[in-house]
Amino acid sequence: MPLLVRLLVQRIALGLLLLFLVSILIFAGTIILPGDVAQSILGQSATPEALANLRRDLGLNDPPVERYFNWLGGVLQGDLGTALTSGQDIATAIGKRLGNTLFLAFWAALISVPLAILLGLIAVRYRERWPDKLISAFTLASISVPEFLIAYVAIFFISVRLRWAPSVTTINDSMSLGEKLHTISIPVAVLTLVVLAHMMRMTRAAILNVMQSAYIETAELKGLRMFNIIWKHAFPNSIAPIVNVVMLNMAYLVVGVVVIEVVFTYPGMGQYLVDHVSKRDIPVVQACGLIFAAVYIGLNMIADIVSIVANPRLRHPK
Repeated sequence: MPLLVRLLVQRIALGLLLLFLVSILIFAGTIILPGDVAQSILGQSATPEALANLRRDLGLNDPPVERYFNWLGGVLQGDLGTALTSGQDIATAIGKRLGNTLFLAFWAALISVPLAILLGLIAVRYRERWPDKLISAFTLASISVPEFLIAYVAIFFISVRLRWAPSVTTINDSMSLGEKLHTISIPVAVLTLVVLAHMMRMTRAAILNVMQSAYIETAELKGLRMFNIIWKHAFPNSIAPIVNVVMLNMAYLVVGVVVIEVVFTYPGMGQYLVDHVSKRDIPVVQACGLIFAAVYIGLNMIADIVSIVANPRLRHPK
């Protein structure tokens, strides 16, 4: 088997193994949570007989290992279970919520990724000069401020004072694309600021590392324009670490968006998870945790695969 194919297969197998181990941690973590699920559903006035019957119906009396494999078997068949509090099919509810989260993450990524790369290229082109220092100071400031504080400041100025966009970002299928984009404009701007800084700084660092190579000095001696050297020679050879940090931030836009969704009351996966954690709805918490883990592991696996494929020493082994 060629080296490149073997490495790709290893990365995929490692990702699946990691997802399996994470599923065990998620299930175990929800099992050891304090409190009684049956009591939280029926309330404090429930009789012991009613509690015992509900525990039996929910399978809470079964051994944890048996419960885990029953749950995992259902997940592998696409059955995420039923919400304890509403009786609604979890897969159906999550499908719409996940679509909303991906919609928000897509527009934030569409703005932040090209902008981060562009700012990184500008910072390298004018390194140690005022554009580089200005961009670095701005990104450092945005990294240092908590995202919920950025969100509340944006709400105060953009929504309350200027009235340019709503502070409660509830979207539905009856809205047009323009209406949806106007509604989510503030959370998209906040998410862009949150992920922009990390990607820009990594882009700058990766390109500066390549700029010390001998072939870059040769290109400079040939009289090529500096920006052409950066764009055509340095940037393509620094793509692997840039892809890694971009994928990490894409995972954050899906997995770490919980705070933003709660602040803006956005009907996404994060808001759905928080609502059901407070209700102690274990099947929903398990399903959301597993989906978040799968997205995070999947995007990191894609980053690893792109880094392997982008490495010419692996594409053309001696």
